[in-house]
Amino acid sequence: MPIDDSAPARPVVWLPLPPEEIDGLPADLEYAFWDTGQDYPTDPARCVFYGVPYMKGAEPVVRPLAQMRHVRVVQTLTAGVDHIEPAVPTLPPGTRLCNARGVHDASTAELALTLTLAALRDVPGFVRQQDAGHWSTEFKPALADRSVLIVGYGAIGAAIEARLTPFECARVARVARSARESERGPVHPLTALPQLLPQADVVILALPLTPATRSLVSGDFLARMKDGALLVNVARGAIVDTKALLAEVETGRLSAALDVTDPEPLPPGHPLWHAPGVLITPHVGGPSSAFRPRAERLLRDQLHRFVAGDPLRNVVVTAG
Repeated sequence: MPIDDSAPARPVVWLPLPPEEIDGLPADLEYAFWDTGQDYPTDPARCVFYGVPYMKGAEPVVRPLAQMRHVRVVQTLTAGVDHIEPAVPTLPPGTRLCNARGVHDASTAELALTLTLAALRDVPGFVRQQDAGHWSTEFKPALADRSVLIVGYGAIGAAIEARLTPFECARVARVARSARESERGPVHPLTALPQLLPQADVVILALPLTPATRSLVSGDFLARMKDGALLVNVARGAIVDTKALLAEVETGRLSAALDVTDPEPLPPGHPLWHAPGVLITPHVGGPSSAFRPRAERLLRDQLHRFVAGDPLRNVVVTAG
């Protein structure tokens, strides 16, 4: 969609990265850098394209939206938009909310595989042995010959499967909101979970947080997982019922590797920190060296599309 002619003469783009560090931005826009500082870089009413600051929490990044009367695009640098979506009804009609599909695929898929291997082979236990100067050889589960279930088969879920391929898994099953075919095989609907969960040695969560997926991993979901199975969450913490998960891991029936938690950040003293069989990383699926070049590429491409009036990528919802 072309820039709204009713907007002020010098439309402004707010970027979450310094614009002088991004090569190839369209020359006919004015740019401002904002990373949730208390002072705004320009009058928010002049902003037509808002690049949402990354990993700053919902409250600060939503704050300027109420004053962005001419905003036409809200572009996140996250795959999930649950922190922004509640504000969509307050945006000017026609404003498009776009996510960062493609930016985090490689990094998050790498971490999903890292967490899976580390948890199965008990790398945390060996680190504790190293700290104690203790040598003890033990047999641990391998990923080879295991059955893996990926819940959430979008771009990140597909990237996870691509990285599982060399590990000689016995089976990889895929679940998404609705059934479809993929280049690697059938994708089952969420309604198939009761039949698929008892067959999986590893369940990897890679789906967005929505009203339908909040607390999807309930006590019933976990009870259907086979004894000794591993739950890996690189999605959103609130997809998992923390109390129900604690009940399972404290008995030793299941184990978990979590890049996200509910609550998040996980407060000191929370029982998840010391629950048996739980490996925790502090929401680092996206933040890696792979993030910056992909984020710059997305912003540059979207801005050229915006100026030209071409269709934007990754439109999740349109206001109004």
